[in-house]
Amino acid sequence: MSAAAGIGAVAGGFPSALATEEARPEPFPWETVMHAGLCLLRLPPRDFWALTPVEFLAMTGGLKTRGVGIGKAGLEALMQAFPDGGD
Repeated sequence: MSAAAGIGAVAGGFPSALATEEARPEPFPWETVMHAGLCLLRLPPRDFWALTPVEFLAMTGGLKTRGVGIGKAGLEALMQAFPDGGD
C-alpha cells in the first residue's frame, strides 16, 4: 500500500473528513416524499415508485422558474414608500 493511499483513511476505508459528524449528509426525506406522492398527489403506489426523480420534482413544482427579485430600483421605491425613519 502506498503512503498516498493511506492519507485521510480510517477504518472501513472512508476518508477521515467523511467520518466526522459535520460532514455527514442529511438522510433522504422518504417520509416527506412519500407523503407528497401518495397523499397529496394521490398517486397509486405503482405509479409513485415508477417515477424518476426528475418526474417527481416536476410534479411537485420544483421545475417552476423563480422570479429574479425586485432589483435596486424596486428596493429604492419601497424604501421611499415605506421609510423606516432612520435618516
